[in-house]
Amino acid sequence: MTGKEAGHIDHASPQAPPPHANAMNPETLNPETLEVAPGAAHEKLEGWIPQLASEDEIRAALEKAFDYRGDITISRKDGSKVEGYLFDRRPAATLRDSRVRLYPKDSNEKISISYADIAALAFTGRDTAAGKSWEAWMKKYAQKKAAGETHIALEPEPLD
Repeated sequence: MTGKEAGHIDHASPQAPPPHANAMNPETLNPETLEVAPGAAHEKLEGWIPQLASEDEIRAALEKAFDYRGDITISRKDGSKVEGYLFDRRPAATLRDSRVRLYPKDSNEKISISYADIAALAFTGRDTAAGKSWEAWMKKYAQKKAAGETHIALEPEPLD
């Protein structure tokens, strides 16, 4: 379906209304009726321990870990564990050549771990961005406004 078929206006055409024609129409100012692009749906990963039975499962879990906004814990096949923030992944043709990089929770040094050395993965840290969508912000704002509060400011939570 083209934009024209969907009802979009070609603003360059001579038949288009002037830009100010709908400026005072409440329907055009209503955020519920404005065109909205779909947002990204974030899975609730906090506390999840994925199965890492196959190569595809390992790769998929590490992609989700890369997008996660909290700390993860990697258990290595040698028995050691590293908890930290995964900030980079470098997939390659083999698990041995693929790597993740993270900042350990207890150090400023960056660590690189081969996918092949990972025995288990757990999403152990708090998701620092959970519940911080625009919709959640607007809901809190509307609740405060309905309660009669003035000078409404929604302050960010501390990151711990």
